[in-house]
Amino acid sequence: MNNNKDLFFTKSQVEEITKTFPTPFHLYDEKGIRENARNLYKKFSWISGFMNYFAVKACPNPYLMEILKEEGMGADCSSLPELLLAEKIGLKGEQIMFTSNNTPANEFRKAYELGAIINLDDITHISFLEESLGGKLPELICFRYNPGPLRATAEGNVIGNPQDAKYGLTREQLFEAYKIMKSKGVKRFGLHTMVASNELRPEAFVQTAEMLFDLVVEISAKLGIKFEFINLGGGMGIPYKPEQKPVDLNFVSNGIKKLYEEKIVKNKLAPLKVVMENGRMVTGPFDYLITRAIHEKHIYKEYIGVDACMANLMRPALYGAYHHITVLGKENASCNKKYDIVGSLCENNDKFAVDRMLPEISVGDLLVIHNAGAHGYAMGFNYNGKLRSAELLLQMNGKVKMIRRAETPNDYFVTFNFKDSKYKFP
Repeated sequence: MNNNKDLFFTKSQVEEITKTFPTPFHLYDEKGIRENARNLYKKFSWISGFMNYFAVKACPNPYLMEILKEEGMGADCSSLPELLLAEKIGLKGEQIMFTSNNTPANEFRKAYELGAIINLDDITHISFLEESLGGKLPELICFRYNPGPLRATAEGNVIGNPQDAKYGLTREQLFEAYKIMKSKGVKRFGLHTMVASNELRPEAFVQTAEMLFDLVVEISAKLGIKFEFINLGGGMGIPYKPEQKPVDLNFVSNGIKKLYEEKIVKNKLAPLKVVMENGRMVTGPFDYLITRAIHEKHIYKEYIGVDACMANLMRPALYGAYHHITVLGKENASCNKKYDIVGSLCENNDKFAVDRMLPEISVGDLLVIHNAGAHGYAMGFNYNGKLRSAELLLQMNGKVKMIRRAETPNDYFVTFNFKDSKYKFP
């Protein structure tokens, strides 16, 4: 979803939607999400028990999560509300992976109550988890590995270099952690890592699988434990820029299969499930932020002001991220005007595009910001009193369903303590 030809709607269709739902709003494509999920599972069908635990943080909407559940996905959760979302849509037990850091005790207790796979981020969390659960431990435990300087990081990786990341155990701590858990009677084990974000090089995921397979072989031999799964993490990128290509899933699958035979099967460690926790590549390409041009400004640069702002899509301001922009009705027009596309926050980085060549834009034009379906709405906020927009779903039957209403001023004020107060708001 990185060029003008990827749209699943027309200008007239969007104008019709705006009669009921004013801009800005997020518009998701159910058909695209389902087909993408099925393609992912097809590519890895050779793995018995393959599952993608959808990273809820990417797009925490129960309607979308339920679609993904129907397509066989679980949920990767990192907070209490995300666990509650998973519970609400009917996920349970080992359909849920709980991977968090600096975790409060009540969140560990909820994960344990749901029977979720608990993935510990630090060796000190062993005792903390045990205390949180009143001296108990889950029957299945997983640890998150941070390879530090043993693993290079590609340019553009949002996580940063592994040795600078706050996540995971060192190699030495990993061996000690499994040894401790074995001594405490735990018999079921998993191994996890997450070393990339928005990675487009397919070889990177094969390298991650090799790293984890090697650890499984070594830890199993030294400690005499049996691993049930490895979790390759997520991090599969999407082609935000027109010249970029999606991750070659055939290359990834074939590379992992070859390593599985060489390292797991030959060492008699099969069956070993291989799972993932992709979020961005699952929903990211199948949502567009629809916004309308409401102002133009001609000073030292040419500006187009839209009715969305970074409260609706934070990535360009936070990371300098590129999101392709289409001017509806002008898809084939010459891009001969240079604009900054800006929102209304009192922040100069509230920009969706800087020095972007686009067709000439007039007040009233509809702009479509591509690839907004992951870490888009999810990163929304209320700074400057801005209200978050609606989320809409174009369903398989062609009808548009509101899956989250737009916020109102009442939502903004609802958490203030107005009891016995002189302040009165609508």
